[in-house]
Amino acid sequence: MHRARIALRKSGVDYFRGDGSDRLALAGLLLTVPAITWGTIAAPVWCSPVALVLPIVAGGLLLRPASLLGLYAGAAAALIVESIALGPYTDGPARVTPGTVLVVAACGMFGLLIAQFRARVGVPWRRGGTMLFDLRERIRVQSALPRLPKGWHQEMALRPAGGQSFSGDFVVAARTNGGRTLEVVLTDVSGKGMDAGSRALLLSGAFGGLLGSLPPHGFLPAANGYLLRQDWDEGFATSIHLVLDLDSGDYELLSAGHLPALQLHAGSGRWEEMAAEGPLLGVYDAAQFDPVKGSLRPGDVLMLFTDGLVEASGRDISEGIDRLTGEADRYVAAGFEGAAWHLIEAVAKDVNDDRALLLLCRQA
Repeated sequence: MHRARIALRKSGVDYFRGDGSDRLALAGLLLTVPAITWGTIAAPVWCSPVALVLPIVAGGLLLRPASLLGLYAGAAAALIVESIALGPYTDGPARVTPGTVLVVAACGMFGLLIAQFRARVGVPWRRGGTMLFDLRERIRVQSALPRLPKGWHQEMALRPAGGQSFSGDFVVAARTNGGRTLEVVLTDVSGKGMDAGSRALLLSGAFGGLLGSLPPHGFLPAANGYLLRQDWDEGFATSIHLVLDLDSGDYELLSAGHLPALQLHAGSGRWEEMAAEGPLLGVYDAAQFDPVKGSLRPGDVLMLFTDGLVEASGRDISEGIDRLTGEADRYVAAGFEGAAWHLIEAVAKDVNDDRALLLLCRQA
């Protein structure tokens, strides 16, 4: 019984990795080759020799590279049979021409590249899309903000580069200290889009586990040590850590090479940069992160963001920040409902970089 369970578990793992048997698919595709050949010879007007690309394309999605070569051998034999049965390619409209051979060969080349990619990744074609969807949903769930008590409003928007589903920017948040404290970490991983998505997924899970498990001043040093242990070629990241007392509105900001936060003071209507000191994560060991303190009064707003919203070629960051705050002023009277999404649309709609924006408002 124990051996049976091991064999069953192994077969399941092999299937997920794409190492399971593909004999049934190979047999079915091999049967379509003589069927297409017979149709081409019997009714060349309705069935063209180019139809052999159909099992070849399907084989690229279903078969391993070794099995795919067997299918290609069958397709090559079918082309030879068709050329003999139909005669010289100059005698009629439905013949095996050099162009036909080139089209079938080109499709075979692309199919082999697809099969080799699947074999290298280790994911069968039927599960590849499901796995990517699951990874995207995990990032979305991990970036969800906890519900805040009455008197607080939050907005968060995340836009990957190039309209992709994966981003190098992410947020992790938790309510700690019996729910009286909100801790939020906004991180920008080096790279963008799909290139940074896998690292962002790994870091968001690790940072989510660290957040709340350590004292607030111990989070960034622990995160820095975690990145150093990964030994990635592009192993650095910027991060900003907010520790907010939901009763008093007092907060601390700790930064690891991240852009400053912006606070809107309701009394004066002015935006203030809250810049904490600290090096990038993953650069060197024993890094120190010095906090900056502030307080949110009724009507105040705190804005955290990544560089995709304010950086642009040929423009200083200060200009990008001025543009961001200028657009944000338009939403003050409306209470910032839906402001995060609209701000990204207004200041960085077509920017080829990941963009993340978090707004916290203490309602008057």
